[in-house]
Amino acid sequence: MGNTNGAYIRNLALVGHAGSGKTSLAEGIAFAAGLTNRRGTIQEGNTLSDYHPDEIARKHSINSSLISLTTGTAPQTTKLNLLDTPGYSDFVGEVRAALHVADTAVMLVDAQHGVEAGTATVWEFCEHDQNSVIFVINKLDHTESHFDDTVAQLKSRFGHEVAVVQFPLNPGDGFSTIVDVVKMKALKFAADGSYTEEAIPASAEARADELHRELVEIVAESDDALMEEFFANDGKLEESHLSQGLKASLAHRKLFPVLCASAEKNIGTRRVLDFVVANAPAPEEHIADVRGINPDTKKEVSLSTAPKDATTLFVFKTVSESHLGDLSFFRVFHGELHPGTDLVNESNGKSERIAQVFTMSGKNRKEATSVPNGDIAAAVKLKDTHTNNTLSSKSFPVVLTPIEFPAPVITSAVRSKNKGDEEKMSMGLHTMHEEDPTFILRIDPEMHQMLIEGQGELQLDIIVKRLRERYKVDVEIVEPLIPFRETIKTPADTRYRHRKQSGGAGQFGEVAIKLQPRKRGEGYEFIDAIVGGVISGKHIPAVDKGIHDFLTHGPLAGYPVVDLAVTLYDGKEHPVDSNENAFKTAGKMAFKEAFLSAKPVLLEPIFDIEITVPGDHMGDVLGDISSRRGKIAGMDSKNGMEVIRAKVPLAELYHYSTRLRSLTQGRAQHKQSFSHYEEAPRDVADKIVAESAKHRVAEVE
Repeated sequence: MGNTNGAYIRNLALVGHAGSGKTSLAEGIAFAAGLTNRRGTIQEGNTLSDYHPDEIARKHSINSSLISLTTGTAPQTTKLNLLDTPGYSDFVGEVRAALHVADTAVMLVDAQHGVEAGTATVWEFCEHDQNSVIFVINKLDHTESHFDDTVAQLKSRFGHEVAVVQFPLNPGDGFSTIVDVVKMKALKFAADGSYTEEAIPASAEARADELHRELVEIVAESDDALMEEFFANDGKLEESHLSQGLKASLAHRKLFPVLCASAEKNIGTRRVLDFVVANAPAPEEHIADVRGINPDTKKEVSLSTAPKDATTLFVFKTVSESHLGDLSFFRVFHGELHPGTDLVNESNGKSERIAQVFTMSGKNRKEATSVPNGDIAAAVKLKDTHTNNTLSSKSFPVVLTPIEFPAPVITSAVRSKNKGDEEKMSMGLHTMHEEDPTFILRIDPEMHQMLIEGQGELQLDIIVKRLRERYKVDVEIVEPLIPFRETIKTPADTRYRHRKQSGGAGQFGEVAIKLQPRKRGEGYEFIDAIVGGVISGKHIPAVDKGIHDFLTHGPLAGYPVVDLAVTLYDGKEHPVDSNENAFKTAGKMAFKEAFLSAKPVLLEPIFDIEITVPGDHMGDVLGDISSRRGKIAGMDSKNGMEVIRAKVPLAELYHYSTRLRSLTQGRAQHKQSFSHYEEAPRDVADKIVAESAKHRVAEVE
């Protein structure tokens, strides 16, 4: 493979909004580098990265795929690790994981639509992980493409460091020529993707000169010596200085270059390949000093202090292959990995022997004899290792920063259609969580449901489909039950006598209690105010115990009771017939009577939602929130998108992500989290209470 040390490796994540052309660009780069002799297409279902049956059928990426290739002439070859990521927000976890191990994000932007919600989201991820960013404005062959408008949006949303490196000479139908303002040449592309360099036409010279000067100025701003040269030479830099400055600026996020392409027509792709090889940072240029936590001392350590022969790698993705087992994708952050190496999984303290390692190109794999520092590869049959785990040598234990996966935005309940499949279903869903940590499985003990949570309906549908295909388990997705709460609005006072006489020892217990509402979140409190021993101290806990029966299944509709105080202030007992059971029953029945006379209400969970939406869809989204009994909490702008914050009842959020996508043509995204409980409107509460009463009657019958 030629020279594959860290200086000759480029780790790139292809990212962008759904449909921006990431997979087509990956095909073009693989073809340009000679990895393939024919470009696959999404329509034909034969691309390197979209090889899963679900991806071929749906014609879009669902999983991130690794395409490893080499380019250049030996011995000076460069290895590229391309991580082609999905654009749909349902699979945002794949994007997060890819950016965590990539040094550079190649961010595709559709020239017809400009900056979209997915573009803004991925930009935030890149800021978090400090990835270098190269923009590729794609689909410039379309008649509705808008290069200048898209550049203006990028500059306005992501800063003046966005600089045009290329612009299209003839965008639209017949697009074939790009002006490169680094080379100061026109690049004319042939049908096979190759290009010839020509002089810039006179009609485009002034624009090329202006954009070249803008680029040089941004590069010069990143370095004091270059800035001096820039002013001394009337806004010019020596060619080698410009080249070095461009590379350094890109590595340190002081320059975000803009390139041009029609990935589908293979125009511009080869120049994108040349540009990333020449300018994208090598692993050590992106993160010169990798840090982690020593699991023993809990102190931060730098991998630069690790022994030379120590190895550290981070697992960012797990794929379960039926014929192969689990395939663990990893990046080496220190040392060099050889098959047969013993490492420790610092997340659980267990040893792992790395038996076989592979370089991957989609589903194709090739056994590797070593994996150098900075490189990305895959290992098979690791016993106790999952996504987000760090493996390191015993001589230098370390845990690297984990991937921050987003919180779920959709929750559904799931149940098996066939009795006896529950264990198989649970095992299958657990495996799928290991593959995709944004998919979460949990049991709701209160509502007695198995819940699956994720980033969207499409993600959950695919999980269920895979469960059926891999584990032969048929399941159905149902709406999750809402965890309402019950409480009271006014005080109440009740006396209740429990007497039972049916031969033998009887039962007697009389209690007088007061109920008092408490503030939201203060919970339940039992107050013993008995004086004079009218109820023996040994019987008082029994009253509290009886009330607890209703705290989990309230008198109103069977939901947990919260936020009230019960004061036991009087009562009577019998010297023979009083016992624990008698006072437990008396306490329970007194509480029920008092509760139902204290203006009981249902509380419903309210969620905070934050929606990122283009301005032209604001009205539709606000109207929809209103129809869901939502209350707007605030609005502002971020990266050129509108951000709406609202509080919406959980009962109104089922399948909200799907509705939002439909309302905005997939251009909006949202996140949600629990906020608080508040009183449900009367019509909602009445409906819930009536349904509960119906169920109770059915149970009795």
